[in-house]
Amino acid sequence: MEFLSRYVVLIVLGICLCLGYVIKHSITIIPNKFIPLVMAITGIILNAWINQWSFTPEILLGGLASGLASTGTYEMVRNIMNTKSSTEGGETPAISKD
Repeated sequence: MEFLSRYVVLIVLGICLCLGYVIKHSITIIPNKFIPLVMAITGIILNAWINQWSFTPEILLGGLASGLASTGTYEMVRNIMNTKSSTEGGETPAISKD
């Protein structure tokens, strides 16, 4: 947990989360397997921009961690919503292969 609080930049995570959602649901040219790569690169660029275009190992790690955490956050929320909606209906949760 200390790693997350130290290196994840919430603004970068939020922007990457929204951008990843848009890519996944409306840009079909980009396959889903490349979304984490796009978010990692976007996270690095955004974190460098926030830090006045300076580039250090901490900025690199913060951008990578934030961009990749956005894909994990999306999957976590999607799984929670899928499990919650299927268990409320009396059905067992299904495992998706997305």
